[in-house]
Amino acid sequence: MKIVVTGGLGFIGSHTVVELQNEGFEVVVIDNLSNSSLDVLDGIERITKIKPLFENIDLRNKLAVQNFFKTHHDVAGVIHFAASKAVGESVDDPLLYYENNINALVYVLQEITKLQQANFIFSSSCTVYGQAEKMPITEDASVQPAISPYGNTKQIGEEIIFDVAKVTNLNSVLLRYFNPIGAHSSTEIGELPLGVPQNLVPFITQTAFGLRKELSVFGNDYPTPDGTCIRDYIHVVDLAKAHVIAMQRLLNKRNLDKVEIFNLGTGKGSSVLEVINAFEKVSGQKLPYKIVPRREGDVIMAYANTDKANDVLGWKAAFSLEEALASAWKWEQKVRS
Repeated sequence: MKIVVTGGLGFIGSHTVVELQNEGFEVVVIDNLSNSSLDVLDGIERITKIKPLFENIDLRNKLAVQNFFKTHHDVAGVIHFAASKAVGESVDDPLLYYENNINALVYVLQEITKLQQANFIFSSSCTVYGQAEKMPITEDASVQPAISPYGNTKQIGEEIIFDVAKVTNLNSVLLRYFNPIGAHSSTEIGELPLGVPQNLVPFITQTAFGLRKELSVFGNDYPTPDGTCIRDYIHVVDLAKAHVIAMQRLLNKRNLDKVEIFNLGTGKGSSVLEVINAFEKVSGQKLPYKIVPRREGDVIMAYANTDKANDVLGWKAAFSLEEALASAWKWEQKVRS
């Protein structure tokens, strides 16, 4: 079966392509290389011995999207990662986020709902919960007003999918994931942000390697045990496997509703300082860092209740925080060597 993966050369997308090919799917990757590299295709091929078909398309180009699906009208499903994803950047440039994250989604949905089957996995985010009132966060938690334009694009994206599914053949799984980190055990693919990293772990590994002078910890006066923000850090390979399971669920018509929602996390929250300490332990590196003012758009605390994904989807995170950090450090060293 042919599966399209948009943003398939990005961090989570590339790992998902590997897991799809390992399960025997034919994969077509769409990516505009705005935050990725063609080298990732070679990494995927070295792991799986298969090079997926690649199309360099900017999904904001409606005509290009239409032409793609005219050519690939035998698509069985789409996994949609293509989106801008940095909270801080979205605060600074909201129009970029609304154009990239909303327009691309609409254009893809317009085309796949014309196909015989419209199976769609949406890369959503725990940011839709805003600052949840209760921990751990369940799928029933109310969606709070978004703190950032990025979070708002994920909320709007989910609303669009629900509306479209009511009146078309669309069947969708919304995967709300927490904080993906780590790299493939082969060190052939991993997280390699262009420019200054917007996420904690690549900034940690780059600082440990000496590419960055020091790590900035945004605030130590939050109402948490050590004053720093708490997040649920999940290994990217665990996350990738969940996307394959979710797609198989749709293809086999096991979904109970036209649109289903699942949290993907480990169920354990770790503070920024705990992540730094865990990294120092697994790497043997002392990490220089400084406390700086809070960053706009950051929630205090977010970690998942994963019971629904465990019980209904049949998926569970397998890797620990330490294992994920060790893989990220191994990847950083390989990339820089």
